[in-house]
Amino acid sequence: MKCLASLRSLPKPRTTIRCGCRKYSTPAQSDAKPYYVTTPIFYPNAAPHIGHLHSLVVADIFARHAKLVNPDRPVRFVTGTDEHGLKIQNAAKAKGMEPLEFCDELSVHFRNLTKKANVSCTRFTRTTERQHCEAVTHLWKELDARGLIYKGRHEGWYSVSDETFYPPSQVERLEKDGVAYHVSTTTGSRVEWQEEENYKFRLSAFQRPLAAHFAAHPDAVQPPQFHADVMHALQEPLEDLSISRKRSRLSWGIPVPGDPEHTIYVWIDALTTYLSSVGYPWTATGGDGSSEGWPPDVQVIGKDIIRFHAIYFPAMLQALGLPLARRLLTHSHWTVDRAKMSKSVGNVADPIKAIDEFGIDLVRYYLARVGGRFKDDVDWSQEQLQKHSREIISLLGNLYLRATSAKIAKRVASAPAPAPPISTLVNTTKFTNLVKALQGLAETFERHMQSFQVADAVEAIVLALQEANLAMTQAAPWSKDTPPSEAAEIQALIFETLRECGILLQPFMPEKAELLLDSLDVPASQRTLADAAFGGPGVGHVRPGVRLFDVDMSRL
Repeated sequence: MKCLASLRSLPKPRTTIRCGCRKYSTPAQSDAKPYYVTTPIFYPNAAPHIGHLHSLVVADIFARHAKLVNPDRPVRFVTGTDEHGLKIQNAAKAKGMEPLEFCDELSVHFRNLTKKANVSCTRFTRTTERQHCEAVTHLWKELDARGLIYKGRHEGWYSVSDETFYPPSQVERLEKDGVAYHVSTTTGSRVEWQEEENYKFRLSAFQRPLAAHFAAHPDAVQPPQFHADVMHALQEPLEDLSISRKRSRLSWGIPVPGDPEHTIYVWIDALTTYLSSVGYPWTATGGDGSSEGWPPDVQVIGKDIIRFHAIYFPAMLQALGLPLARRLLTHSHWTVDRAKMSKSVGNVADPIKAIDEFGIDLVRYYLARVGGRFKDDVDWSQEQLQKHSREIISLLGNLYLRATSAKIAKRVASAPAPAPPISTLVNTTKFTNLVKALQGLAETFERHMQSFQVADAVEAIVLALQEANLAMTQAAPWSKDTPPSEAAEIQALIFETLRECGILLQPFMPEKAELLLDSLDVPASQRTLADAAFGGPGVGHVRPGVRLFDVDMSRL
């Protein structure tokens, strides 16, 4: 099948792109449904920015967290590029390129970003892949067979930039230099009034089922404020959704089955990626997709596309009789000087530059620490990135160097007996604040992760490290005035702190966490969430003098 009949054909199926490959057990080896997490399918009309990196890192945090909780459970992690639509068609034309050639050039930037960011995605999907195009065609036919697609006349405010029609309630009139124009109140993009004949999906039929679903699942959209926005939107009448464009206007896309004069609407195409990437339509296996991970456990999206993911896509799934995503994690935007990043304004923060300058783990730490509450827009700041880089380097990297220093090793070696097991120190140590922090750390961390409070989970780790640094300073184990037995005790507690924090930092700073745990001689089989409990398996032969962060501190 040629899914792009009037354009350069795709004579061969595209090779599945697998990035940051990790070996997971197959579904047959586990009774659990594979854990399934997705990012938005990015629109490659320009180079990626910090917002794209944020979505990728957040999804990767939850993918890695799933392995932390249950290493035997397979993980499906999907990202990719949305390569059809009028924006791509126009941008390619402006450059004198064929659309597919244009997409080939830009998609590689996003694929490279996943590698640069150490993102553990298992599938990078491009919507120009034949298998995906066939899935979209199948989905259209299924909806049509259920009587949910009809041809009608559509009119409304259309945004080329956002590739969507907006209802009058989401459009406002502005004026500049005496010239009036209209914009979307959601994205600020300009809109223009359009009238045309196209195909429509009976979205209105799903208003009550959708409202009932989200009322019954108050945690389905996170943070809660966005769940409230979805419920509010479902109180208003839903208009049937325009799902095609005249091919004379939009030629770069998948033709409507049986009607080559129309092209399938780009958002229907893009949203189907979440299904096609895990094997939809599953006709070969005769299953419901659960063995491949369906439904998604978490879908990470930006707040500007919540309507597509919380209303349009769920309605399609209900129409097909498929279960809805379990969670939509909706994050706000990164801004620069409190203004939304814009290529035209020239205030787009370059993720590659930040990674090259600071290293990926410090950037990931900053994105989680500062951008991990998701409720409000967050300002991207070089100064804040430097500040938080210094924080973790000092709290973690310097703590390791201090605890393994030659002076402390000498004092510990002179102790009459080795430090007692960590678990026995609960009632005897004078470092009770540190012990209490370590006893509750894994539980507090997991509670925040289950509530999608990523920044709070990181904060729990930071507080434990701060307590450990304070205890180290107060104990002064390098001092001749400190009894060797006390020096041995505080060193053991510091090693326990580093072990627990190293395990819990794996989703956020995978490279540095691995180096830390390797340096502590913690076996790979003892790095799960369960192992992070106080007094767990412990450390082995600790390597002294390991620098966890090879960064020029003068630049920070």
